[in-house]
Amino acid sequence: MAQRDDRERLDELTELLNHHAHLYYVLDAPDISDEEYDRLYRELVELEERHPDWRRPDSPTLRVGAPPLEAFGQVQHRVPMLSLDNAFDEAELRAFDERLRRVLDQPEAELAYVCELKIDGLALSVTYEEGLFAQGATRGDGTVGEDITQNLRTIRRIPLRLQGEVPTRIEVRGEAFISKAEFARINAEREERGEALFANPRNAAAGSLRQLDPAIAGSRRLDALFYGLGAAEGVSVPTHAAELELLRGLGLPVSPHSRRVTSVEGATEYCREWEQRRHDLDYETDGVVVKLDSLALQDVAGATAHGPRWAIAYKFPAERAETVVEQIAVFVGRTGAVTPVAHMRPVLLAGTTVSNATLHNEDEVRRKDVRIGDQVVIQKAGDIIPEVVEVLTDRRTGAEEPFVFPRGCPVCGTELVKPEGEAITRCPNPECPAQIKGTIEHFGSRGAMDIEGLGPALVSQLVDQGLVRSVADLYTLSHEQLAGLERMAAKSAENVLAALERSKSRPLDRVLYGLGIRHVGARVAEILAEHFGSLDALREATEEELAEVPEIGPKIAAVLAATMHSPQMAATIERLKAAGVDPRAAAPATETSGQFAGKTFVFTGTLGRLKRSEAEAEVKRRGGKAAGSVSKKTDFVVAGEEAGSKLAKAQQLGVPVLTEEQFLELLG
Repeated sequence: MAQRDDRERLDELTELLNHHAHLYYVLDAPDISDEEYDRLYRELVELEERHPDWRRPDSPTLRVGAPPLEAFGQVQHRVPMLSLDNAFDEAELRAFDERLRRVLDQPEAELAYVCELKIDGLALSVTYEEGLFAQGATRGDGTVGEDITQNLRTIRRIPLRLQGEVPTRIEVRGEAFISKAEFARINAEREERGEALFANPRNAAAGSLRQLDPAIAGSRRLDALFYGLGAAEGVSVPTHAAELELLRGLGLPVSPHSRRVTSVEGATEYCREWEQRRHDLDYETDGVVVKLDSLALQDVAGATAHGPRWAIAYKFPAERAETVVEQIAVFVGRTGAVTPVAHMRPVLLAGTTVSNATLHNEDEVRRKDVRIGDQVVIQKAGDIIPEVVEVLTDRRTGAEEPFVFPRGCPVCGTELVKPEGEAITRCPNPECPAQIKGTIEHFGSRGAMDIEGLGPALVSQLVDQGLVRSVADLYTLSHEQLAGLERMAAKSAENVLAALERSKSRPLDRVLYGLGIRHVGARVAEILAEHFGSLDALREATEEELAEVPEIGPKIAAVLAATMHSPQMAATIERLKAAGVDPRAAAPATETSGQFAGKTFVFTGTLGRLKRSEAEAEVKRRGGKAAGSVSKKTDFVVAGEEAGSKLAKAQQLGVPVLTEEQFLELLG
């Protein structure tokens, strides 16, 4: 009887968790709290550990924990994944339309197209058999790809089981990608570890999916959207637009920005619109794919050896700019990493004025031969990080000065080191003022302790005058010490002391992130806080115990154990506790009823009286959910100043929109 109950509960939990994962990751409309989901997930894990033979092929626990591979197998695509021809301006797009009408022998016809954003990621093909995720592959050469099944299982938005009436076997085509925010996080952590940076989100996505260890892919929060069918048995739809609706009906994530147009002029208007709007997206798109809507006409048009005649990729103009390198300086970060930075003549690029660009490391400066006085081409990697992509050597006059990388730290004079196998040069002196300043700034940053008023100028004064040498020293500052600093009046000193007092109540994950432990970014800090619950429990954990925590692994565990067991960290933590900083893991919602309970809020624009993080925390504390995007299941959008595309989408979907004042009234 107990066995039967266990089996029924295991099946129930598997289906329930998959349902809630679809609501959360695909529809952005969760209807249970994260804490409740985690409780159900842990119950399923326990049942599967007791009955490993019962684990279903669509179990959400299969998304993590697969053993590393020795090599990728090969996958033969049943329908080739062809490349697309490109159009680089509107004239070439219209020429494509004319060619297609000639091929179809419809010279005077107005052809209907479907326009889709061309996501800059890695093309993939996923096969479902009897509705279950069976295999995932890269595009490869178009005919044969690499088997990346285990890595694709880690992408939460790719369902392990399709919904509704499912075909016997179906291949779906899509794009895996990494958001701009995740790209910035990954590169920041790689820079901290002395590893080479990814050039752009596309490279980051490709590199992540081609890892032999699925745990690495799982740690990088990849995403995916689907845009078409490969081989499909028992599927019959008349148009590409209907094909997209079929994918949505099966529970697959499909871009909400696709649009059917009735002429090539409609397609050009779509391309113009998204050339301007693409910066509103949290992922990179480098163009628009224009596809003939009628599948019957697609068959008539056929394909060349290179690609289909019925589709074309309209490429957005490359966003680059030319400027002059006026100076090259080196910046010392909180981990001691020494990074060369080009100071340039200001230039407008991708909507912002750029005057500085990273040169990454000494090897990169030497490889590109960047000199002071050079005219250079710059771009934003992932529309985020300005970088020098080309030196215009043919414009040199002879007055340019080669840059000589310093041998000693420009701040403390300590001889720099470059560890074997690393690309980053470092200052090894832990007492280097630049590292101390960087550590304290990080501790007070918004994502960590969020100490308002503790900016670079104040931190610099505190360190230079010997008032602060560690993060614990911040909590010993007096009103007299602060008020005596330059540009710090009595009121400013009071505000900083009040912000320090408020920071003592930050949850454990924010404190852990703020301590600046190598490899412990925001996500790892959340995992550690949830698993251990307190600083003391984390300090007592052995390296082996740390390595067993999901998504941590032996490399992070080794560094974390060494840091947490060091006398310096022990002293810092004891001093923080003595000052009143003794955090615990974030508590679940304190209210489970009322007008916030179960409601999803989305914030857009700049709020005047609350930080967005504070507003979202208030929603969660009252039992609500703070989401990042607007959908039909969003209950309220709170619009601040300069609200953008989220406000427009809310108005389009009829989602109630609140001003900040109205939101504050709800909070009471």
